[in-house]
Amino acid sequence: MDANYQAWNEGSVLASEAGRVLTITLNRPERKNAMDPASWDLLFDILRTAEVDPSVRVVVITGAGDAFCAGADISSAPVGHPVTRVSRIARTAAALFGFPKPVIARVDGAAVGAGWNLALCCDFVVASDRSRFSEIFVRRGLSVDFGGSWLLPQLVGLQQAKRLALLGDFVSAAEARELGLVTTVCPAERLDGAVADLAGRLADGPPIAQALNKALLNEGTLSTFEAALAAEVRAQAVNYATADARSAREAFAQKTTPSFSGEWVG
Repeated sequence: MDANYQAWNEGSVLASEAGRVLTITLNRPERKNAMDPASWDLLFDILRTAEVDPSVRVVVITGAGDAFCAGADISSAPVGHPVTRVSRIARTAAALFGFPKPVIARVDGAAVGAGWNLALCCDFVVASDRSRFSEIFVRRGLSVDFGGSWLLPQLVGLQQAKRLALLGDFVSAAEARELGLVTTVCPAERLDGAVADLAGRLADGPPIAQALNKALLNEGTLSTFEAALAAEVRAQAVNYATADARSAREAFAQKTTPSFSGEWVG
């Protein structure tokens, strides 16, 4: 394990690095990995560390035990003002959604409330066929958080977003896939292999181009077509100044496989 992550090898959120992939495990299986305030803070801190760690090329987020994440833990009496409490959650959502490297949600079991939206903040959602999902907030007398009010309409359109948010029904992994809320569904026994294969492909990719692609797509949802074109011009100029673009051109000419480092060559 990299020294950067030894501080998170025990507790409610774990982090371990292997082969350029950082695995973050939500580790409260007795609570279906429901997140208390300290857990949100731990996840935020790990993401901030990994963001600037050049040895990390891909992040996988998963849950311990038989669930992905049951959302925010509401079992104990809340402490502090609601705005402060929810802002604590919101900053973690912002850090995850804006994370510059590819992030995979490995979902096996229930992903509920903020737990589902946590998965939706990731770039890929790879789920087992026994997984279930719910925007359960309304059943608790609450409105959606962890970015759900923005993510759901973007991903499924307004009417389906309202169905999910106003009813709070559970949907299967297959239905979530049909709605475009899950990238891949596979049998539970193949889940680890599917995640590992995807993480390996992403880790071999050009990190600067990947980061710019993420930013362009995220920002493009709010920009005009003309603004998106201008952003693409700026991003492409950055790509041409990396070793990756040169490596890809040479590999194409030589019919070999390029090696991507993200190094700046100017």
